[in-house]
Order: sequence, then structure tokens, then C-alpha cells
Amino acid sequence: MSGYSCGILTVSDKGSRGEREDTSGPNLNRLLTENGFTVVAYEIVADQPEDISRIFIDWADNRAIDLIISTGGTGVSPSDLTPEATRPILDREIPGIGEAMRQASLLKTPNAILSRGIAGIRKQSLIINLPGSKKAAQENIEAILGALDHAIYKIKGGSKDCGA
Repeated sequence: MSGYSCGILTVSDKGSRGEREDTSGPNLNRLLTENGFTVVAYEIVADQPEDISRIFIDWADNRAIDLIISTGGTGVSPSDLTPEATRPILDREIPGIGEAMRQASLLKTPNAILSRGIAGIRKQSLIINLPGSKKAAQENIEAILGALDHAIYKIKGGSKDCGA
């Protein structure tokens, strides 16, 4: 499976200041590596939309990273602005990814309805927002993992039919 490159961006004010250990980012690194992705970038950034957008743009436009995952900033607190940083820089949204993650999470917690993570395409990169907690980020990525290879293949112009 995969062989695609991946970047992981942890969005956390406390994490960026060294006041909280990032457990979600390293756990996602492990899960994605175990599933054939090569993690080529990892950063922790504060909940600042311009910084989040800047990293997404750099990773998609300059580094051509295939899969860009963010963890954190998808809830409803005033500082949760990852979707707002993501949406304007996307060429196209993929609503089904966020819908699938929320649907899977809703089987475990009613709080899943508060997740605002989105997904979409910039150039030839797939960008996905995950929740910030280690448990929720893992559950969300596991819910969509089976579709990621095909999604990236198609984003890059692959011509194999979906049913093939």
C-alpha cells in the first residue's frame, strides 16, 4: 500500500510553546508509516490561520507532498481555526472525507458532531484536517485510510477506473 509522501502538521498553541507534548503527531506518523506512507515533514504550529495556511501552501506547492495531514484546531473553541485556514487555499474540497470521519466518530461519541475538519485538494496534494486528540485523530484516520491510496492516485491523474 502507498509509497506516497506525507506531511503531518500539529496545530496547538500549547504544543508550539513546548507546554504540552504532542502525542497525536507522532502517533499519526507511526500509523501512516505502518500503512506505507513516507513521512517527510512534521511541524508543530500555533493556532494561527496564516501560519497554518503558509505551511500547507509550502508543502503542497514547493515540496509536492502527496498527503498533508493536520491534527488539531477543528473543534468549536474560539482558537480552533484550522478549517478556516484550510478552505481558502484549496482548489477543490472533498466533503465525503470529513463526512466519513464524523460518521465513524459518531458511533463512539456524540461530540463528533462538533468536529469541523475538512479535506480537499491543492495542486496534486490531498489535505485533511483531523481532530487534535490522539484517540480522535487515530479513529478518524483509520476511518478513511482505505480510500487514501486511490484518492491520491486519482488526484495525480491516475486513469484506472474506481471500480477496477
